[in-house]
Amino acid sequence: METGNLMVDAQTAFSRQRRRRRRDQATRWLLHRRRGARCLAHLEDALGVRPPASRRAVGVRTIPLQSIVGTAEPAKARAFDDSFRPPSTSRGRWERLWMAARRGEPLPPISVFRLGDRHFVGDGHHRVSVAHALGMAAIDAEVTDLGPRSV
Repeated sequence: METGNLMVDAQTAFSRQRRRRRRDQATRWLLHRRRGARCLAHLEDALGVRPPASRRAVGVRTIPLQSIVGTAEPAKARAFDDSFRPPSTSRGRWERLWMAARRGEPLPPISVFRLGDRHFVGDGHHRVSVAHALGMAAIDAEVTDLGPRSV
């Protein structure tokens, strides 16, 4: 439910995302006896021990939001949950991005690494979080293809 006041609506949207994150944490703990939110998948884990065979800049592409499954930044893997819901310390930045998107301003492209059909965020975690919260299906991204791994 929107009030028409962008600042109030942004604050409400951020609070909603934080409540959903806390609810999911509690549900996981109760059902699985695990503490904390699931962290984002990390690119290094997806690559394994071997580095990628190639690294090629593809350029700016529109990618499905669902294809973004993790991060290339270890600190962001702990800060955002697996649904890209933001940490409480991100309120100001998140709300400013949300308001800009609601005003119709395009979000700057994020930076991602592509591994097969999956994408890992290098830069733009807050923009991905806002895009999820706004129900966007796709986002512009500067893509770097990591190509097939060597044997």
